[in-house]
Amino acid sequence: MLSYVALVLLIFVVLVLFYGVIAIHDIPYEIAKKRNHPHQDAIHVAGWVSLFTLHAIWPFLWIWATIYRPDRGWGFQQLEKQQREDEALLTDLNDKLEQQARRLETLEQKLGGNN
Repeated sequence: MLSYVALVLLIFVVLVLFYGVIAIHDIPYEIAKKRNHPHQDAIHVAGWVSLFTLHAIWPFLWIWATIYRPDRGWGFQQLEKQQREDEALLTDLNDKLEQQARRLETLEQKLGGNN
C-alpha cells in the first residue's frame, strides 16, 4: 500500500514540476502582452524554444519583454524629445531672466535718478 502512495506522490510531484516549468516559461510573454509589446508573438515562440534550451535564453526574453513600455516605447525617441523640450524650456527661462534683469536695471536707474 505504501508503495502505491509513494508512486502517486511521485507522479504528482513530476506533474507539478512539469506544469511549473511550462508556466514559468510563459512569464515574459505575459509581460509583453500586458505592455502591448510589438514583438509579443516572437517572445512567445522564443519562450517555447527556451524550453528546449533548458531556459538558457529565458533571461534575455524577460529583458526583451520588459524594456518596451507603452507610454514611452523603447525610450530612445522619448529621451531625445525630452532633451529638446528641456532645451526649449531653458532658452525660455534665460530669456525671461534677461527681461527681468533689464527691468531691474531700468528701475534702478529711475530710482537712482530721483535721489
